[in-house]
Amino acid sequence: MELTSKQRAYLRSLANGVDTILHIGKDGISDTVITQANDALEARELIKCRVLENAGLTAREACDLLSQKTRSEQVQVIGSKFVLYRKSHKKEIKHITLPLQK
Repeated sequence: MELTSKQRAYLRSLANGVDTILHIGKDGISDTVITQANDALEARELIKCRVLENAGLTAREACDLLSQKTRSEQVQVIGSKFVLYRKSHKKEIKHITLPLQK
């Protein structure tokens, strides 16, 4: 699913109230980080991640890799933080309703 600019803007506004739940350190994008990101995306749909100084990669690089590995959409990269979105398949969570694709 490719997000429109309107959908990205909407998700960016929602991300302001989201706490950082995933920290990427010196091990970079490890299998553990991918598993944690997949679990978080399934439970929340929208997650904020932070790349620590000792990670050895930029937030843009981490965002590119993690979005590819989790099949999620990149919403925003700012400084050392980035936001990812993926629609969850769980029925019990409150799903994010995106604006129409126009």
